[in-house]
Amino acid sequence: MSWQILAMYAAALVFALGGAGLLLALTRPRSEGQVYAFRMIGIMALAGGVVLAMSATAMLQWSVEG
Repeated sequence: MSWQILAMYAAALVFALGGAGLLLALTRPRSEGQVYAFRMIGIMALAGGVVLAMSATAMLQWSVEG
């Protein structure tokens, strides 16, 4: 496994954990603006982490095949 793929997995983990953390922070009372921002940023970061992990997995499979 190359360092580029490991870096992609690390970035995906950071994005996913950050997004999940923001969404979990919504369990406490927040202002209306914070709820909007936490939802928007949390969902986008979580989705970005998932997509980046899928891309890293595809790169890993392509590097093993070729």
